[in-house]
Amino acid sequence: MTHDHDVVLKPTARQTEAALNPPPGRTGGDLVVETLQGLGATTVFGLPGQHALGMFDALRRSSLTYIGLRIENNAGFAADAYGRITGEVAPLLLSTGPGALMSLAALQEAAAASAPVLAIGSQVPAAGLGGGRHGYLHELRDQQASFRDVVKSVHTARTASQIPSVIADAWRSALTAPHGPVWVEIPQDVLTAPTVLPVVTAVDATPEDVLPRPELTAVAAHLLAGAERPAIIAGGGVIRSDATGKLRALAERLNAPVVTTYGGKGAFPWKHPLSLRSWVEDRHTTDFLEDADVLLVVGSGLGELSSNYHTFAPRGRVIQIEADAGKLESNHPGIGIHADARIALSALLETAPERPDPEAPGRVRALLDRVHARIAAQDRTLEQSLLTAVRDALPDDSPGFWDMTILSYWAWAAFDARKPNTMHSAQGAGGLGYAFPAALGAAVADPNRPVLAVSGDGGAMYSIAELATARQYDLPVTWLIVDDGGYGILREYMTDAYGETTGTELARPDFVALAESFGVPALRTTPETLAADLSKSLAAAGPSVVVLPATLKMFAATHDASA
Repeated sequence: MTHDHDVVLKPTARQTEAALNPPPGRTGGDLVVETLQGLGATTVFGLPGQHALGMFDALRRSSLTYIGLRIENNAGFAADAYGRITGEVAPLLLSTGPGALMSLAALQEAAAASAPVLAIGSQVPAAGLGGGRHGYLHELRDQQASFRDVVKSVHTARTASQIPSVIADAWRSALTAPHGPVWVEIPQDVLTAPTVLPVVTAVDATPEDVLPRPELTAVAAHLLAGAERPAIIAGGGVIRSDATGKLRALAERLNAPVVTTYGGKGAFPWKHPLSLRSWVEDRHTTDFLEDADVLLVVGSGLGELSSNYHTFAPRGRVIQIEADAGKLESNHPGIGIHADARIALSALLETAPERPDPEAPGRVRALLDRVHARIAAQDRTLEQSLLTAVRDALPDDSPGFWDMTILSYWAWAAFDARKPNTMHSAQGAGGLGYAFPAALGAAVADPNRPVLAVSGDGGAMYSIAELATARQYDLPVTWLIVDDGGYGILREYMTDAYGETTGTELARPDFVALAESFGVPALRTTPETLAADLSKSLAAAGPSVVVLPATLKMFAATHDASA
C-alpha cells in the first residue's frame, strides 16, 4: 500500500543540474526571496534597515517587484490592502527593533480584517537571540513577544536551511481561513552569510480548507427552511471567501432579508429587494434582526459595531458560520459552524429547499423607510450629499479606502459598495492613517483602475510622507482630505460626553501646497464641486489630492429600544 507520505519526489535532470550548480554569490537573503518567488509572490513591500540588508540586496537578483514606503506602519497598511484586493499573501520586509515595532498597528489592523500579510523581519546575529544583553543596535530582549499577541503565528529561522520551510509554514498560516498576518524573523548573520544550498524552486504551502461538519449544515438548513421570519447578517468573511454569489442565491431561495456589516460592505446588492443595507447601528434594524426566529450569521463574530454596541439581543435561533473557531458563540449562543463561508453556504444551498415568502420584500421596504425617516429628521443633508458626490465620481469597480473620519462613519452605513471587495476601512482595529498607504497598496495590486483614499486632516498627517511614494511609483490614487481643523470624531465625542474638548484642535499645513511640493497635483474643492473635481482627478493618470474644507456631523446612532 502506498500512502501520500511515502511518495518520493524525484527531481528532473534539469532540476538536478541546476541544484548541483547554483549561481555564485548567494546568501541567506537569496533563500528568502527565492522562497517567496517559489510560493508565487510577485511583489513585496517594506523598508530597509541595517540588519535586513541581506534580504534587500537579494532583491536585486530576483524577479520580485519591490515597493518601498517611507514609514514601516504605512508599508504594513499597503501590504494589508494588497492582500485584501488580491486574496494573495503580501510579503512585508522589515528591519529589527524600531523598524519591526513600527509595523505593529498595521499588523493589528490586518489581523482584525483577516488580511494575509507575511511580515519578515531581521534579527540581531544568532548568538544574541534571547539574550538582550549583547548591546546590538536595535536589540530587543524578545522581539517575537511584541508580535505574538498581534499576529496569527510567529516563526524563526535560525539557520539558512530552515528559511524555506519556515517561510512556507508562515505562508500557509497566513492563507488558512481566516486569513491573517504572520511574523517571521531571521538573524542578520543568517541573511548575510554565503550559502551553498541550491536555488529554491517551487514551494508548496497550500492551506487546507476549513470544511463544515455535515450534521451541522443539515440542522441549519432544516431550521432555515422552516423559519417564519429568517434573516441573514453577512460579514467580511463573505467577501474574503468570495462567497457573494452563494450568499445571494441562498437569500433568494429562503426569501431571507440580508444586512451587511461594515466589514461586509458589498457582500449583497444594495438595491436588492431583500437588502436591509448596512444600518447596523440603527435601532430599527436591530429590532428587525432581534425579531427573526432564525438568524443566519455568515463571516462575522458580531462584535461591537455589528451588534449595535452589544445591545443586540436575538430572540430566535442563531446559526453562525465562522472560519475563526474562537469567534463561534463568543457573543451569542447558537449553532456554531466552523467553516469557510463559501464552502458552508454551498452546503446549505445543496440542502435547503425553496422557502416562499412574498411578504419579505415589503417588510424590508418598511424597515428602510423607518431608517431613512429617522436619518432625515437629523438634518444631515451635507453629509449625505458628500457621500452621493463620492459615489457618483468613483467608478463602480474602483476600490475605496476610508480612514477613521466622520465621512467614513457615514460611508459604513450609507455608502453603496456596488461591487464586492471595493470598500475597505480601518474599522477592524480602528487606527488612524490607514486610507492613503492602503490605497497605494491597492494601486500596486491593480494599476489599471483608479483608487480612492478618504481621510480627515488629522489622519492625513499620519501619511503625508507617502506622497513621495505615490509620486515615485506614479500610482493612480486620488486622496480626498476632509479638512475640519482637528480630530472631528473625537471632538464630537468629547463635546457630547464632557461639554468641551481637549487635544482635538490641530494646526495643519496647506495640503494643496504640500502635495504640490511632492510633485502631486492638488486642488481645493467645495461640496458643490466635489463630484466633478473628484471625477477629474480619478480620471487623470498618477496620484492626486483633493482637499475639502468642511465640518461634518455624525448621524445619531440609537442603541436602546426607547430611542
